[in-house]
Amino acid sequence: MVEKHSIAQQYIEGLKNAYLRAGDLSAEEWIHFGSVKQGISAADEMELLKKYPEIPASLVELLEFADGTYWRQYGEEEIAFYFLGSDVDEGGYPYYLYSARQLIEDNDRNYGDNFADLFYWYKEEMEKEGVSDLFVDPRIRQDGSRCDWLCFSDCMNNGGTSSLFIDFTPSESGRKGQIIRFLHDPDRLDVIADSFDEYLKMLMRMNYAFVQPEFF
Repeated sequence: MVEKHSIAQQYIEGLKNAYLRAGDLSAEEWIHFGSVKQGISAADEMELLKKYPEIPASLVELLEFADGTYWRQYGEEEIAFYFLGSDVDEGGYPYYLYSARQLIEDNDRNYGDNFADLFYWYKEEMEKEGVSDLFVDPRIRQDGSRCDWLCFSDCMNNGGTSSLFIDFTPSESGRKGQIIRFLHDPDRLDVIADSFDEYLKMLMRMNYAFVQPEFF
């Protein structure tokens, strides 16, 4: 019986093929990345699972393949490599993958507090205009102090424009583990997938549109 590949394995294989198809420079980027990158260490994986016991298995699998691509030091070389995307620009806007250490050390589990102003103005406008999806997706809990999010990715603009989160504390209409995308100017928060697996499937359906030769 042929073993079925996991979503993460399918994603990585598709990503490799996208880079190889995108042209000589993109193919060289993938080959070089593959020669430098390393997977998560056993100690970091254990610590990550202890801090985030509900972290999606598919995210851990990605880290087992490459332990981060966001200005990640591998040996003597620092890597900044586009590994993920979102729904921005029809999937054409690239994102980096955080390393295990970034997930463990740099993450504040109360990320929602960073968007307190956005939640406030959302409520103000909702009450004034009766619009329920303005600024903030209604599937997202509106109390930043009670939000438990894991930021796993920042965009090619070093997170200044867009970041991605796993939401462990959704609103009553949301789903635990849903993927939130923050987008700046105008600032808003949207749920772009019900789970991390569904998020990877979305990027695959978009044919890895963020792998574009002009970015390399």
